[in-house]
Amino acid sequence: MANAFINRKIDLTTTDTKTLYTVPSATAAIVKSLLVCNDAGSACTLVVTLTDTSSNVFKLFNDFSVDSNTTTELLDKPLIMQESEVLKVTAADANELHVIASIMEAKPREVTT
Repeated sequence: MANAFINRKIDLTTTDTKTLYTVPSATAAIVKSLLVCNDAGSACTLVVTLTDTSSNVFKLFNDFSVDSNTTTELLDKPLIMQESEVLKVTAADANELHVIASIMEAKPREVTT
């Protein structure tokens, strides 16, 4: 498998649900780290979901509170995602949270003869 290491970053400037990362076709992904930083003077809550290829939504974190002026690592174990799955985030308050995912993508090697 060929591997690529990437970061996906988002500034949650609204309370709308935002796509942080979508696994490309013919790829699996391992989310190694999911950091959330609150740069505001008050706590804010965050929702993190995983949407599968059948459009089923799974909550990974629901109303997770992030203290003011702190950075928190959400994952204590890697999160494995399959082709076309989507990682989404929603902030309860606008202009308070930044989210960064560190991801390893794995693509099958092309076999030539």
